[in-house]
Amino acid sequence: MGQHTAVLPPGGSALHNLADLVTRAAARHGSGCAFVVGAERPTWADFDAAVSQRAGVLAGLGLLPGERVALMLPNTLDFPLHYFAALRAGLVVVPVNTGYTAPELRHVLGDSGAAALITDDAGSRTVAAIRAELTELRHVLSPDALTTDGDAPPPGRGGEDLAVLIYTSGTSGRPKGAMLSHRAMLANLEQLGAIEPAPVTERDIVLLVLPLFHIYGLNVGLGMQAWAGATGVLVERFDPQGCLRLMSAERVSTLVGVPPMYVVWSRADPEDLRRGFADVRVALSGAAPLPVGALAAIRDVTGVGVYEGYGLTETAPVLTSTLVGGRSKPGSIGRPVPGVELALWDDDGQPVDLDDGEDTGQIAVRGPNVFAGYWPDGHDGPDSDGWLATGDIGFLDDEGDLHLIDRRGDLILVSGFNVYPQEVEAVLLAHPGVRDVAVVGTPDELTGEAVRAIVVPEPAADPSADELIEHSRRSLARFKCPSAVTFVPALPHSVTGKVSRSRLREMGFG
Repeated sequence: MGQHTAVLPPGGSALHNLADLVTRAAARHGSGCAFVVGAERPTWADFDAAVSQRAGVLAGLGLLPGERVALMLPNTLDFPLHYFAALRAGLVVVPVNTGYTAPELRHVLGDSGAAALITDDAGSRTVAAIRAELTELRHVLSPDALTTDGDAPPPGRGGEDLAVLIYTSGTSGRPKGAMLSHRAMLANLEQLGAIEPAPVTERDIVLLVLPLFHIYGLNVGLGMQAWAGATGVLVERFDPQGCLRLMSAERVSTLVGVPPMYVVWSRADPEDLRRGFADVRVALSGAAPLPVGALAAIRDVTGVGVYEGYGLTETAPVLTSTLVGGRSKPGSIGRPVPGVELALWDDDGQPVDLDDGEDTGQIAVRGPNVFAGYWPDGHDGPDSDGWLATGDIGFLDDEGDLHLIDRRGDLILVSGFNVYPQEVEAVLLAHPGVRDVAVVGTPDELTGEAVRAIVVPEPAADPSADELIEHSRRSLARFKCPSAVTFVPALPHSVTGKVSRSRLREMGFG
């Protein structure tokens, strides 16, 4: 992969720029396998040299430190290679969803002012239709075109400088660019690494199947793997049986996953599941709640507990994990990772009085992993004391573990009473005839809003609306129960498994 070698940052092992992760891994584990991609198995020394070479090519194109470079690439070796190369060249990376349409891509590239886009043939075809509208986009580059010789520029950016500009939809409106500095991204890796047991060590083999353009796959998957100098097994798309076979063959020990993965695996043949999980030491789940039944099924068959966590794009991303408490706890998203402060606020932005028995409020967080606000001016960032209100509602149980109830913006008000969709969804998912569900509010003349359930039934089941409403009444107060049930063949989901409420609204629900 070339003979270029990066220079260790000042201080030897100090991490200032995210690309220093690769430099450190090469220094400590140079002959160790960095990635497994089919037959390709570059060592950390090979990968470090290739990153420097590509950084030199990018600098040679006239791309200046601080300019934005968009990456629209699948989970192949090209993604980590060009991600770290752009960072080493002092550029800002804009990860782009590979499924974006031309209008969606136009918004991200135009809003970020990206000077370059690195993408494959599919992405090149998508951008071709809008290229004339993107006046700041000087280069559309294929990874194969970046193989000429080049000298990496000396590292000059890091710390509080912007490293990653990642677009997130939030609860409404067009996607906004969350500004994550080198400091914030590195801080979250240090926070995760301080957990005992650490989710990733140098001896681990990590399954990198989550999209690397998403903050969870990017920093918890790829970031933690590079932080530890571990081996990453890159997978372009999730195939349940294929992944189990690969996990067995490569002896995967750390999983960074989302609930839909574990739900599908929980229904797999027990022998296949046992073989796939034979070497798994740590299994992480995030981005959405993990159904209790799936967690129990995997633990019963494999003996592996799945640790749930919670985070935001804006916090690089992890805030809490059940791994901190040392046990997977159904329904809980755990305790703050080391270095993160957490508080519950009331509607006036004041801390709830836990001594008075109040245990529910909006989750607010503070820590070095919090973003600098939204592009380009840092609006809606943390307050003057460093606190960020998440918009999520949670409560603390008697053991001090956090439970997520719902997003503040998704509250349904029935006759003035709060209904959290996630609470209703959890009850409906416990019915054997329900495969997937989303709960939304609909206008109601009498109560202001009413609860509506949009249900995907199990293929072999045929639950009726009355049956599901009666099922809800056995677990929920009457005002929380659905007054209407709509059956659909499928629900729209994001790449991490969350139900897309914005797309539900586009479909006329809620």
